[in-house]
Amino acid sequence: MNTMVYEPEWVREDFVDFIGEKLHPTWAWKKVKAKLVAKRGLSSNFNELTFKPNHNFKANQFQAGQSVLVTLAIKGVRQQRSYSIVSIDEYGVTIAVKQQGLVSNALAELPQNAVVELSQAQGDFVLNTQSQRPILFIASGSGITAIYAQLKQALKLNRLIALIYFSRDCAYGHELESLNQLHEHFSYHLIQTLKTKQHFSEDLLEQLLPDFTNYDCYACGASSMMHSIISLYKQLELSHQLKTEYFMLPNDAAEPQPVTFTRAQQAFLADSNLLASAEKAGLKPAHGCRMGICNTCSCTKVQGSVRNLLTGEVDHASNTQIKLCISQAVSPVVINL
Repeated sequence: MNTMVYEPEWVREDFVDFIGEKLHPTWAWKKVKAKLVAKRGLSSNFNELTFKPNHNFKANQFQAGQSVLVTLAIKGVRQQRSYSIVSIDEYGVTIAVKQQGLVSNALAELPQNAVVELSQAQGDFVLNTQSQRPILFIASGSGITAIYAQLKQALKLNRLIALIYFSRDCAYGHELESLNQLHEHFSYHLIQTLKTKQHFSEDLLEQLLPDFTNYDCYACGASSMMHSIISLYKQLELSHQLKTEYFMLPNDAAEPQPVTFTRAQQAFLADSNLLASAEKAGLKPAHGCRMGICNTCSCTKVQGSVRNLLTGEVDHASNTQIKLCISQAVSPVVINL
């Protein structure tokens, strides 16, 4: 018969961190703590923040297009959100934050030397460096942050590159214009949405880049634009040449469906994404970015059908992995949580 032997935890990480932060605000055993060292405004409500992380941050594992989870305490409650990384260099980790929510507003008001907690760089919205096709980037709003990082990497490749940027405030506009002047193989198309009512469409794409079907496309922006791009590429049977990232989830209403968490022995009705619906019912599933980037809320769907809010695809299979934050029930669903 197997017997369990109690093994005391002689050194607790939280205790070590508590002592460590008394000696230095960013010292931690395993966590990545980072100090705000620079801030600049990109527009009236869009700020670039640079954090100097401690030795636990693995800067060399960063790939352009990835994001980082930022955690800070707001009124005594730890809040966490995901932000695309603009750059990582000797000065620190730079992100750009649009003031449009609780955490973003708190970050914009952080004083110099304030300390936050960071995750490692994460996400799979990265360049396919094995492809030989030219590259088309499409960005809108704060989606430019991930695209700008990817663009700087792509310019080092021997491939034609195009950027179509829909923007009200032209964040990073001067930097993009400078890159356009420096690189002959880069074509830049800025669409200032306060001056023109142009939106993404196949006609506009053909006008700006007639041979766009020959390009690998990377798109990041508002859900309306992203849905249009995904639909177009699906219609043209070019989805294999498209990679996308959202900075805001689509807010699609749905017919409420019964959802059961088996291990928690809890049931509730879901009328939005599964994470938000579970929280509305008083449950607290583990989560991180809330945007489908990290895997913190991944779990096994035992049975039922869910729709991926980012791609629109419906998964009917049993015992498959889903992410609660980007999954919407379209039938009764049972989840192993």
